[in-house]
Amino acid sequence: MSAMMRGVALKASPVLRGSLRAPSSKIVGRIGRASWATQQLGKTAPMATVSSLGIDKATGIKNPTTVHRNLPYPEVFEHEVKHNEGEVTSNGTFCVSTGQFTGRSPKDKYFVKQGPSDKNLDWGKVNVGVAPDVFKNIYKKAVKHYNDNVEKMYVFDGYCGTSPKSRKNVRIITELAWQHHFAKNMFIRPESEAEVADFAPDFTIINACKVVNDDYKELGLNSEVAVVFNVEERKAVITGTWYGGEMKKGIFSMMNYWLPLDGVMAMHCSANKGKNGDTALFFGLSGTGKTTLSADPDRYLIGDDEHGWDDEGIFNFEGGCYAKTINLSHDNEPEIYDAIKRDALLENVIIKGNGDPDYTDVSKTENTRVSYPIYHIDNYEPSGMGGHPNSIVFLTCDAFGVLPPVSRLSAGQAMYHFLSGYTAKVAGTERGVTEPTPNFSACFGAAFLTLHPTAYADLLQKKLDTHGTQCFLINTGWTGGGYGVGKRMSIKATRACVNSVLDGSINKTKFTADPVFGFEVPADLPGVPSKVLNPRDAWSDKESYDTTRTKLAGMFKDNFTKFVKPGVTNYTAYGPK
Repeated sequence: MSAMMRGVALKASPVLRGSLRAPSSKIVGRIGRASWATQQLGKTAPMATVSSLGIDKATGIKNPTTVHRNLPYPEVFEHEVKHNEGEVTSNGTFCVSTGQFTGRSPKDKYFVKQGPSDKNLDWGKVNVGVAPDVFKNIYKKAVKHYNDNVEKMYVFDGYCGTSPKSRKNVRIITELAWQHHFAKNMFIRPESEAEVADFAPDFTIINACKVVNDDYKELGLNSEVAVVFNVEERKAVITGTWYGGEMKKGIFSMMNYWLPLDGVMAMHCSANKGKNGDTALFFGLSGTGKTTLSADPDRYLIGDDEHGWDDEGIFNFEGGCYAKTINLSHDNEPEIYDAIKRDALLENVIIKGNGDPDYTDVSKTENTRVSYPIYHIDNYEPSGMGGHPNSIVFLTCDAFGVLPPVSRLSAGQAMYHFLSGYTAKVAGTERGVTEPTPNFSACFGAAFLTLHPTAYADLLQKKLDTHGTQCFLINTGWTGGGYGVGKRMSIKATRACVNSVLDGSINKTKFTADPVFGFEVPADLPGVPSKVLNPRDAWSDKESYDTTRTKLAGMFKDNFTKFVKPGVTNYTAYGPK
């Protein structure tokens, strides 16, 4: 299959719909500003060369004659349209197809196995090792492609992390304007050209998506796709896939490597801040309500996905959001819906004949996405930072109907549930199968952990002890029975649980310890029926509840055995009995 077939099937002349309207006037703060005074005056970004940026010596890429660095949004749009990289929707949002791959390729992600990082990396299914020669082979192909076939290329120079103390300088090299657009949306944008005049990247990604590794079998790889990280050389190369999320999650994986080694926590969570400055973190896997519950009209959004926790507090890794758009509507997700406008970037969304996106059409993929700068959300936190968190919420969608809507965790229990990263999925019903399936993902982000999960748990434990942060487990799943018998927890009840945690009122009620899981269950909570607070009371068949609870506890125990090995902290005692 040709590289073009793997990439974007382009229309010969995309129809321009909408106008080049300026974004919201609320563009202030560390992750809000992006040289907008310059951009909206229509000034062109100064030209750079591979030599002036030091790319030739650092990477070996020497021949592209035109280098577009940190293009303003209006110019990015012009490039996308000029080069037929997608189409423009009715409200001016650019939409692209990522081709054959509409999601990350986790089985094609590799780290070079060499010292000293080989002593730190947690080798296994997530972090697969390759020999240095394999990296050299793939890297050489990528550089050769740029030198032989690419006349113009795009360079994003910016940051991962809003905290000046803990951020990393990242350089993203791409051949496509829309991938430059994606990087500009997702990372922290410099506020001026002068700020990056002497830019020295801590890590560089070369996106050579048009390069296909036909000799992957000889190299011992999984497929023609390869996303390979070289920790010592501070470089990564992406080949064979056009999917934008590989760049975002690639840098996230590296932050998960660097920061904990420096005593800084890296987390796959959302964060928001109250009007009094109180900060809260929300951990949760897909479908648990992490994005919805952290997008609170009465609180300021710090970020929706990736954060760090250093000595000064919480900070967002990103300058934008990357949201799913499947079945998106203004009624169910107004903040995200309204954020999709000029400068946002839609991926793999089907566009109707009138230019409107069809978020219900999943004929290409269910993983339709949009990236946008965070200032497209009205109540974002301009600094991208918050104080040390008062509360941490672990979200789970328990389809077994066993867990209470909210429970308070001790510090040890918090580590157990952090490592477990539990939620449950409901099996498909095509063959009559309705039994829920447990889904455990360490630290609520196993796919991006580069160190052993207990390294993050130990660091989180220290943070909790130092700052007195409380942790709670909130179940957004089923009550009164498992899937097919009980009913889904109401969003009203879940909001009441979250609000009681955030304002501290939950600590004023009485608690009873669950006899199996050990966590504390509140006896009374405004907005939540007492029968629902205690899940056993919500079940008409108490014996069935007890049996199901014992079954789920066994699943937790079986999963946790992988975290018990010599040389790491054992948190087993804080799990179910």
